[in-house]
Amino acid sequence: MNVEVSRRSFLKGAGVGLAGTTLGAFGFGEVEAAFAAAIRPYKLANSTETRNICTYCAVACGIIAYSKGDLTKGEKAEIIHIEGDVDHPTNRGTLCPKGAALLDFVKSPSRLTRPRLRKPGSDKFEDISWDAALDRVARLMKDDRDKNFVAKSSAGATVNRWLTTGFLAASASTNETAMLTYKVVRGSGMLVFDNQARV
Repeated sequence: MNVEVSRRSFLKGAGVGLAGTTLGAFGFGEVEAAFAAAIRPYKLANSTETRNICTYCAVACGIIAYSKGDLTKGEKAEIIHIEGDVDHPTNRGTLCPKGAALLDFVKSPSRLTRPRLRKPGSDKFEDISWDAALDRVARLMKDDRDKNFVAKSSAGATVNRWLTTGFLAASASTNETAMLTYKVVRGSGMLVFDNQARV
């Protein structure tokens, strides 16, 4: 069957179709309501976006963590989704398999969430507070520095060295954090200073 369609009839049909879809798009039909009812709610709606850096390696890929729970109302925020940050210059939204599984890492029942200490002679670890852990680290570092600090070399030159303690920095931190870490370590006199990115 061969149908002859003139240019005029084609334009009329196209115009009627365009007018009908335009009226439907502007809400003059039930199509819009039916279409909206058929779509399931977006799971990230009403969630809080928090930009961060992936914790796995030295590449420092950008991530966005989505959480539910209003902290202003006293609710506990819970991370429900983690994805790559498309605005981050390092990864442009992509994540490796380990980074893509960050949500499992965050929700792992074996993940440590507080400092632990095994006292000398003990066979088990016990939970301690963050304040106690930081105070203990500071006290041990201060005692070691006071005991082993070298102010002058054997030739009498000022060297200000602390050779008995080293520092391993995490390169998955921001440039500002890395610079502050470097200044603290070098300012205290440590010569042994390494960064995860070199490994």
